[in-house]
Amino acid sequence: MQQIIPNDKNLPIEKLAACFKNTNATYKFYWLLSIIEALEDGFKSQTTIFSKHDIFARMVSNAWYTVNYFHVSFGKLDNLQTAINTIKNTEVLTVDADKKEILKTLLQTENKKTKNILASLNNNVPHWFLSPWFPGEKNPKNIYIQSKKIPFYCPYILEKDYISVDILWANYFLLNAKVIKNFCYWNLALFLQSKNPNVPDIPNKLIKPALRFNNNKQRKFWNIVFDEIGSIDCIYTSQHLTKDDYALDHFVPYNFVSHDLMWNLIPADKSFNSSKSDKLQSMNKYFDSFFNLQETAIKIVCEKEPRNKSLEDYLTILPELNNLETNHTKIKFRDTIQPLITIAANNGFEYL
Repeated sequence: MQQIIPNDKNLPIEKLAACFKNTNATYKFYWLLSIIEALEDGFKSQTTIFSKHDIFARMVSNAWYTVNYFHVSFGKLDNLQTAINTIKNTEVLTVDADKKEILKTLLQTENKKTKNILASLNNNVPHWFLSPWFPGEKNPKNIYIQSKKIPFYCPYILEKDYISVDILWANYFLLNAKVIKNFCYWNLALFLQSKNPNVPDIPNKLIKPALRFNNNKQRKFWNIVFDEIGSIDCIYTSQHLTKDDYALDHFVPYNFVSHDLMWNLIPADKSFNSSKSDKLQSMNKYFDSFFNLQETAIKIVCEKEPRNKSLEDYLTILPELNNLETNHTKIKFRDTIQPLITIAANNGFEYL
């Protein structure tokens, strides 16, 4: 369902909605999200004046996880993605760092290169966001001047180093913060899906979840297999795995598929799984072993616990679990996994 934003009889809301039409970069989405977050953080002190450095740092912290952890492309010419890639090399921050940690680091940084790359966002972001208020205006200096004129009812006044959010707009943003954020994320997801047409589950790659993977259900599934055959050899290291000593490995990295479905999970050597991180597997080297292990698990669980809920995860690729034909099943597995590996590689994921 398309997201809409609440109306306000005192403000030209249609201009705000128009900000995301015909956009060719992500900065407008993250700029508005970051302004709203700054207002929320400054609510108790009634602050509506924010340094541009503050807003730019928030933009980077909001987009960090999507770019660095999930490798979602913003487009070759996106300045925000360029800034994030540069900052990743200049600051001591992990790809899955907490947003608050990133923001604190960027606000306190003394690194000249980091400061310069954040400042470079000023070349386009603050003034072009206001384009709907000044249609046809191509001179940024004029937008700065006109932003100060009350009749235009701009969301904020532009100054060299800071913005001052209009009090009516500030109240509107705070009152409707959740809805407007959802509006931003909806449009951002549509934009990024157009840039990444073959990447799955874009909406769930926009915000870092508080907790990612509770694997109790998946471990119960594989424990049935362990109970039946005793031990399993890790397909990567040949290490003998036991029911009490194994990790669950995403054959196609979670960072790409962003799900924990059983057809992509197998037991693995804990140390190998930890060192592998989000690297891709070689289909030529590992697929046969991966498939054989999956086939064994399906047959055992179908026999021992035919009503096991985890079996439902396989139905999207194997509609008839009780009638497995080895060659046909193997082809379906390969046809599901091979494209994901290829697309992930094309989006910057590295091979082992």
